[in-house]
Amino acid sequence: MLILAGLGNPGSKYEKNRHNVGFMAVDEIARRWKFGPEKANFLSLVSAGVVETPQGGVRAMIVKPQTYMNESGQAVGQVMRFYKLTPADVVVFYDELDLAPGRFRMKTGGGAAGHNGIRSVAAHIGPGFRRARIGIGHPGDKERVLGYVLDNFSKAEQQAWVGPLCQAAADALPFLVEGEDERYQAEVMRLAPAEKADPRKRARGEA
Repeated sequence: MLILAGLGNPGSKYEKNRHNVGFMAVDEIARRWKFGPEKANFLSLVSAGVVETPQGGVRAMIVKPQTYMNESGQAVGQVMRFYKLTPADVVVFYDELDLAPGRFRMKTGGGAAGHNGIRSVAAHIGPGFRRARIGIGHPGDKERVLGYVLDNFSKAEQQAWVGPLCQAAADALPFLVEGEDERYQAEVMRLAPAEKADPRKRARGEA
């Protein structure tokens, strides 16, 4: 079985925040693959389903920690240990400041790069989990980061790349569950090739 963990903060106040794009991605996966209804368990909202691949069906569980971002690892760790899985069986979808808006990169292991959710997951299960990094861009000043990630995506961003990227992440999922992370990354970017210019720059007439 594979754990597909999306990172975010619980509640309607945060649901459209940039910091919640991990939740958005796994919600689209659940919809696309007709996972079962969400249930509260493991300090999370979880749903289970099967992803069909040419090699057969692969069981997967979506995990949306309800502990707030900084304690996400508690929830992910509970699920992993309960099902006797390893970090290699865990894929975490989350927002990445160091990637331009709409870019998508897979990575295994490494540091947290200042992301408190990733830091928490690494603390609870070790660093060797798989990371689906969804670029949201950087506001340009570290003092503005907190307000930026806790601000909502604009309608322009949602239409230009957030929705298409989440859909692509769901449509390409068979590659991910088969362990073909590089091919998954390439397919996501092929399916969501819309211009990734930063809407904030367009508003200022820079792009």
